[in-house]
Amino acid sequence: MSEYLACGIDPEKAPIYIQSDVKEVLELYLYFNMNAYLGELERVTSFKDKVRAQPDNVNAGLLTYPCLMAADILMHKADKVPVGKDQEQNMEMARLFARRFNRIYNVEYFKEPESYHFNKHAVKVPGLNGTGKMGKSEGNAIYLCDDEATIKKKVMRAVTDSGPERMNQEKPEPIANLFTLLELVSTQETYDFFNDAYNNMTVRYGDLKKQLAADINAFCAPIREKIQEYQSNEKLLDEIAAAGAEKARARAAQTIKEVREIIGFRA
Repeated sequence: MSEYLACGIDPEKAPIYIQSDVKEVLELYLYFNMNAYLGELERVTSFKDKVRAQPDNVNAGLLTYPCLMAADILMHKADKVPVGKDQEQNMEMARLFARRFNRIYNVEYFKEPESYHFNKHAVKVPGLNGTGKMGKSEGNAIYLCDDEATIKKKVMRAVTDSGPERMNQEKPEPIANLFTLLELVSTQETYDFFNDAYNNMTVRYGDLKKQLAADINAFCAPIREKIQEYQSNEKLLDEIAAAGAEKARARAAQTIKEVREIIGFRA
């Protein structure tokens, strides 16, 4: 929660709450599970990626995650949802469940939420291990609260290769990931400098990583300071979470009441 607040989310305009404090989400999740098909859930890209990464831990919760995400979104009848590129398919699933519910029960109850991007295109922040997105579960993330030394240590360990073998060659994924991070946190001049160096085969990955680490730290430093301020005030965080849960439960309770009536449950 402290990260959300430090990044500028105003809890008065966008209530922040802990998912488990709103039990109605689990009920709607159950209803969406009943109308989800095994084949469509197995085709979700994030599920297939997880299965490849952890074949010995493929569980129902992982499979039905799109149903839970849809419940989180549709419970509040969202119009637009800020998401990264990696969540686009889950947004499509949320729209699918909205249409399916409406069709099954012959109603126009759930609206189909749109994905919202702060830029022209959705962004996926790449991980430091050379593949996939940056994420806690993937173990390849830089956290907004990481200090300067930790950020530098993580970036300097980022996967690279032996360098370009010909002029203007296409960047392989590990290297393209580093340049994507440069685009996100560095100046255009910095990006162009290293991009030109890569294209003319003079790039030094050590220098690139040092610059990237410094730029990530500069980006995170003011946020990190605010995170520390919020984390030092547990009472405030508890109050914000409680107020957010109260607002979320009020809307969620109304949604579940209406959904039960549509499905035909007796009061």
